[in-house]
Amino acid sequence: MRRLKLIQNDPYLQPYASAIQARHDYAKRRETALTDGMSLSDWANGYLYFGLHKTATGWLFREWAPNATAIYIKGDMNAWQKDETYRLQHIGNGVWEKEFDNNAFVEGQLFKLLVEWQGGWGERIPSYATRVVQDSETKLFSAQVWDIKKMERPAKQKKRRNKDEQLFIYECHIGMSGEDEKVSTYSEFRLNVLPRIAELGYNCIQLMAIQEHPYYGSFGYHVSNFFAASSRFGTPEELQMLIADAHNRGMCVIMDLVHSHAVKNEREGLSNFDGTPYQYFHAGARREHPAWDSLCFDYGKPEVLHFLLSNCKFWMDIYDFDGFRFDGVTSMMYLTHGLGEDFVNYDCYYNGNEDGDAIAYLTLANKLIHQVKPNAITIAEDMSGMPGLAFPIEGGGMGFDYRLAMGIPDFWIKYIKEVRDEDWKAGHIFYEMTHRRQDEKTISYAESHDQALVGDKTIIFRLVDADMYWHFEHGHATYTVNRGIALHKMIRLITASTINGGYLNFMGNEFGHPEWIDFPRQGNGWSHKYARRQWSLVDNPNYYYQDLNRFDQAMVRLLRDYLTPVKDQCGVHAPWIDKLWDNEGDQVVAYQRDQLLFVFNWSGVKSYADYGILVQPGKWQVVLDTDAKQFGGFGLNDDGVEHLTQSDLLYKKENKEWLRLYLPARTAIVLRKID
Repeated sequence: MRRLKLIQNDPYLQPYASAIQARHDYAKRRETALTDGMSLSDWANGYLYFGLHKTATGWLFREWAPNATAIYIKGDMNAWQKDETYRLQHIGNGVWEKEFDNNAFVEGQLFKLLVEWQGGWGERIPSYATRVVQDSETKLFSAQVWDIKKMERPAKQKKRRNKDEQLFIYECHIGMSGEDEKVSTYSEFRLNVLPRIAELGYNCIQLMAIQEHPYYGSFGYHVSNFFAASSRFGTPEELQMLIADAHNRGMCVIMDLVHSHAVKNEREGLSNFDGTPYQYFHAGARREHPAWDSLCFDYGKPEVLHFLLSNCKFWMDIYDFDGFRFDGVTSMMYLTHGLGEDFVNYDCYYNGNEDGDAIAYLTLANKLIHQVKPNAITIAEDMSGMPGLAFPIEGGGMGFDYRLAMGIPDFWIKYIKEVRDEDWKAGHIFYEMTHRRQDEKTISYAESHDQALVGDKTIIFRLVDADMYWHFEHGHATYTVNRGIALHKMIRLITASTINGGYLNFMGNEFGHPEWIDFPRQGNGWSHKYARRQWSLVDNPNYYYQDLNRFDQAMVRLLRDYLTPVKDQCGVHAPWIDKLWDNEGDQVVAYQRDQLLFVFNWSGVKSYADYGILVQPGKWQVVLDTDAKQFGGFGLNDDGVEHLTQSDLLYKKENKEWLRLYLPARTAIVLRKID
C-alpha cells in the first residue's frame, strides 16, 4: 500500500502509519454508509427537510424525536393550548410531521413543541428552528414563524479574496461592537464597524456568537439553537445584508461554529429533547463535559452527523458564509477532551485516547464544506498540535485549511509577564513565531478575544496598565506608555510578518482598546460598560489610540501587498522566511520575505548606528517604521533616505553586501529593495 502523503512529508509519523491509515479509512467508510452513493452535499440537507417550511399549498413541519409518544405545536396560533389540530403524526424512524394549510401560521407568531414521552413531557424549541426570540419580561425563548429565504447573490459581485491570498482576519462580536452601553445589532455593525475594518485592510471577518445562545455572557460558546442566527442582534435578513456588504467590500465572512458541545438547557436546547438524555449526546459518563458544564455530541450516531453536517451547509447556503472557525477541536478529538494532556511527543496523539468518531466527523465536515464552496475557509482551534489536522484529506489529513497557532499568544503572555526587557532574546522570539509544521497552514495571532476577557489582560494592558487612564494623550506619555506603544507595534509586526497562512486580530485590539471584556452578569449589576468598543478613542487625534490604529492599517496593507503566495512541493503558501541575522547580545534579528526585509531591535536601552545586515546588493527603501511619529513613535530615523549596500570581497561570491542601518532602541523597520 502506498504511503499517505502526510507520512511521506514527515518520516517521524511512520511508526503511527497504521493508526493514521485506519483513521483515514474509517472516515471513508462512514461517508459511504451515510450517503449510499450520494455526495455529502446532496445528503446534508436536513435543514430543507426538518423544521417549519412554507410550501406552495401551506406549511409543512417535521421533527426527529424517536422516543416521543406524541408531539404538538403550541403557540400564538392556538392560544398556547394543546390542540389536536396541531398534533404531528409519526411516519417512522423517529420522524414526526404534519402538513398545514396557509392559515395555520402567520409570520412572526411564537411557538414551541409540546413533546410527550412515556412517563413525562416537556416544552421544546424545534431542533431546526431558524428564528428563536426571547421574551423581554419572562426571559423565556420561543421559536418564531419566519420564512427565511436564501440570500440573493448579485449577478456581478465584487471579487472576494483569492483562495491563495494570505488571510487577515478581523475577529468580531456583533453585540459588543458598538460604543453605547447596550447590545449592538447586525445593522449597526454593518453601517458603523464594517467600513472601519475595510479601511484597515483586513480581507476576512470572523463573526462570533452567531448561533443562538441563551446566556449572552457565554460569548456564544454555549449554543442552544444551532440553525438560528441570534435574534438579540436583529433579523436573519439583517445578517444577510451584513454579509453581502462585506462581500461587496472584497471581504470574506466566516463564523465561529460550535459543534464541540451544546448547552445543557432543556427548554431552550437539545438536552433531553425527546425525554432521553442520549438522543443527540453520549449516554452515561461521557454525556457531560467535565470542564465546560455542557453536553457532548455523540458523533457515532448517523442522525447526529446528519444534524451537524446539515448545519454546516445551512450557514453557507442560506446566509452565504464563506467558512468556519471550528471551536473546541481539541475537546472533540480526544476522549479526555485534552484535559491534563501535555502532548509533548507523537505518542500522545496515537495512544488510544483519540475519539475516532469525532475525527471522522471533522474530516467529513471539511469535505462537505469544500464541496459546497470550493474556496471555503476552515480553521481548527486546537491546542494539541495533532499532525495532519490542516492537511488534505486525500493525503491522510482531516482537511482543515488552517489551524490556529495557539502557542503564540501564550508565548507573548509568558514573555511579557516573566522576562525582563534586557533578557528578551531576538532569536527565541523568531523561533516561536516560525516553529510549525511546514506543510500545514496556520493562523498566527498575538491576542484574540480570549486574552481580552475578565481574568486575563490584553497586551496593551499588560504593558501599560493604569498609565492608560492618565497618560495616553499626546504630550503626557510616561516611559511606561512609550515602552508599551513601541512593544505593541513590534509584537504585532513580527507576529503578522511571519505567518504561513494568516493573521488574526480581535476587534479593537489593533488600537490598544483599554480594559477587559466583561459581559452583563449579576456580579456587575448586568452592566454593558465593558461589553462594548469605544471607537471615540481611536477617532480622537489627541490620543495614541489613533496612532496605533494607523500603524495596524499600514502593516496589514503592506503585508497584503507584498506577501505574494508561492507554489512548490509543499503547496501554496506565503514566501519562505530567510533569517539573515540573529544576535542575542544585541537583541537584533533580521529576516527577508520576498521583497521585504524586516529588522528588529528589541533592546530597550541600546541604539545602533551603521548596523550591518548582509543582503542582496542594491538600493533599499524603508516602507514601514514602528518609530515613525505618525505611529506614536519618536521619528528618530529619516525614512526618506535611500540605503545603498556596501560591497565586501568576503561575500562577493555569495552576492551579498552590507546594508548599514540606524536601529533605535525598541524599534523595527521594514525595507524593500527598489533597485
